[in-house]
Amino acid sequence: MYKTSDLYDDNLLLYAAMLKDIDAAKDSIFLETYRINEDAIGLKFRDALAMKCKQGLNVKILVDSWGTSASYNFFSPIINNGGEVRYFKKIKFFIDFFTKNHRRNHRKLLLIDNQITYIGSSNYTSYSLMWRETVLRIVGDLTYYFKKSFKDSFKIYRKYNFNKFSFKKTIKIGDYQIIQDIPSIYHQRIRKKYTDLINKAKKEILIETPYFLPGYKLRKAIMDAGERGVDVKIIVPKSSDVKLVDLLRNKYLGLYYKKNVKILFYTPNNLHAKCLLIDNEIFSIGSPNFDYRSFRYQYEIALIGKDDNTNIAIREHISKTMIDCEEFDYNKWKNRPQIEKLFEWIMLPIRYLL
Repeated sequence: MYKTSDLYDDNLLLYAAMLKDIDAAKDSIFLETYRINEDAIGLKFRDALAMKCKQGLNVKILVDSWGTSASYNFFSPIINNGGEVRYFKKIKFFIDFFTKNHRRNHRKLLLIDNQITYIGSSNYTSYSLMWRETVLRIVGDLTYYFKKSFKDSFKIYRKYNFNKFSFKKTIKIGDYQIIQDIPSIYHQRIRKKYTDLINKAKKEILIETPYFLPGYKLRKAIMDAGERGVDVKIIVPKSSDVKLVDLLRNKYLGLYYKKNVKILFYTPNNLHAKCLLIDNEIFSIGSPNFDYRSFRYQYEIALIGKDDNTNIAIREHISKTMIDCEEFDYNKWKNRPQIEKLFEWIMLPIRYLL
């Protein structure tokens, strides 16, 4: 069905591979991302895509209005040469600001011709150049199904209401599932899938995520797994780019520790990777974080499946990540400053928005 060319966790190597594939493209390039900035990295991709437009390729770009700082004029070399650029859901300041505006397109896909898919955690910015990521490059038939997902997003880019049941369909191809989540309080398919996988885990659960604020059911599933003897490791950055999330995350760490869940802090820089490996058998890679915001408010996409090569690649990536990690210190956590504990409680009511 497909072969994995590589799992990228270094943005420098990832961007070089993407630009090489863009340069070799013959038919079409579809890009969907949360963030692209007007900086050195954004310029490299804009100019490469503009060149493909000049060559007559079908180029479509979908960026999120909240996440992307690049102006419409920034994309002029693409638009003026026949490419299409759309901003997902413009910000509305006077109507339902904290609900509809919070529903962002967090998906990250690069689709080249009908053969190459990049799916994972990385945006297109110099700001995140040194972050540790997880992006899977896929060659083969799965690109067709990811294109269907992209075209749906591209089509409804400024709608706030649409047929949720048809748009939320999980795409099943052999041993793989492409789960497309949309904002919902009740129907959170990626969260439910993760909860099911964790509940069925027998030996090991490995999770990498930049922001770790799971809701009650997922939190309980993780702790139950630790109690029944599953080796559970949660790997997060010691200090992410969203300090408020780090602060609120810390409130629950003692509880996990008591349930035999191991928390590891990545120390060199920001860990932005988003992956899951269950029993060395089932993997997940894509755009969602393990937090309320991703599962409840954002448009996310995840590839979940069984593939020996992908499992090996993710395990190797996680093993390398753990080399640069330090373990959670329960005694230090227990004696953390009272002001931190106070802020944890103050921020609890807004955990859904972080």
